[in-house]
Amino acid sequence: MDHPGYARRLTLLDAALIVVGGIIGGGIFLNPGIVAQRTESGLVLLGLWVAAGLLTLVGCLCYAELGARRPEAGGSYVYLREAFGRLAGFLFGWTMLLVIYSGSSAAVATIFGSYATSVFGLSPRLVKPLAVGAMCFVTGINLFGIRLGAQVQNVFAILKLAAITVLVVTGLAFAGAGTTQALAPSTIPPSGNLAGALLPVLFAFSGFSYLNNLAGEVRDPQRTLPRALVVGMLVVIGAYVLTNYAYLAVLGHAGLAASQAPAADVMSRVFGDAGAKIIAIGIAISTLGFCNITLVAGARVLQVMGEDGLFFSSVARLHPRYRTPNVALVMLAGWAMVLVLAANYGQLLDFAAFGDWAAYAVTIATLFWYRRKAGDRPSFVTPAYPLLPLVFLATVIAVVVAYAWSKPMSAAVVCLVVLAGLPVYAVWRRLFSKVAR
Repeated sequence: MDHPGYARRLTLLDAALIVVGGIIGGGIFLNPGIVAQRTESGLVLLGLWVAAGLLTLVGCLCYAELGARRPEAGGSYVYLREAFGRLAGFLFGWTMLLVIYSGSSAAVATIFGSYATSVFGLSPRLVKPLAVGAMCFVTGINLFGIRLGAQVQNVFAILKLAAITVLVVTGLAFAGAGTTQALAPSTIPPSGNLAGALLPVLFAFSGFSYLNNLAGEVRDPQRTLPRALVVGMLVVIGAYVLTNYAYLAVLGHAGLAASQAPAADVMSRVFGDAGAKIIAIGIAISTLGFCNITLVAGARVLQVMGEDGLFFSSVARLHPRYRTPNVALVMLAGWAMVLVLAANYGQLLDFAAFGDWAAYAVTIATLFWYRRKAGDRPSFVTPAYPLLPLVFLATVIAVVVAYAWSKPMSAAVVCLVVLAGLPVYAVWRRLFSKVAR
């Protein structure tokens, strides 16, 4: 190995805020209106957000055990490679690069561009250039070490939590009589069903796995990583449930269902245009933080793949001073910028969301292999095993199938990307078998 390895510089606070930043992007500011359209009352809507949060907490517990077993860079790629073989690991990394992480980052960067143009009164034609500029900004920061990147990420996470706090306090303090109607049935019939309503909720909770990709840079990872996953997830659940209650208190269930931008509607109802601009700035900051952690986490996967001989050897190198995978980071960010320019927000979100949750299901399936084959007991084990992992798997598989049914073209594109990885893997192994381990 011609590099000194990653530096373990991330503290418990850093790690917990990475979890928060990896989950809270733009979904909580946009998706509640969609959920309201598909539910019959505020009580059902809040119940879905609580249920999805608890389900995702189960996923965090499973990832906590996986991270405690393999506290190294690479996350899901490492678990899949060990449990199901190098092909499975490669297909995850291949899809992550082309669709999942790149698509997620590109989609959320597009949200940044949309809100930035809105706040400053710029031309809508600048949405994509601003999105590309935002990605250049977060990429540049992380070229100079995980410590600097973590500090910036902490600022982003704290600011987005501050924006949510302002939104919640505003909603609850100024809702008045609306709070008594928050949980009342709607006057409009729901469209779709509970499965359709659960989809946008679960997608707002995705991103909890990013910390595992950075496990090689976490201090005392066997203890820190499980704690950070649980603490970060509990913070997100609390923030999401309170935010949705604030929406319902101010707008009511029917008003939330009719809203295209519930956060802006709440703030503008109380503070006028100034309030809408304040929350727009908060949303823009939130999206920057999400893009930051997505690119950083994905770069670690590519770096480990390169080290294994399953990707270009250049991406395996760490910067000699900053000990960061700069080539991998620039490559992932560059492809995400291409997606920003080539696709619209809806397409990017559909591709990334389907691939993301399918990857969660496959990754947590590796936990059963580790329990059967590894023979060791890590510092953290998933409680109520195998019941909780099985509940998570069954629910996520049902969600993925429902999503494929509702968005067949998007699901087909992701499946084709995965299948395209098979011949690429075969060619790669043939050409670079001498350098592969």
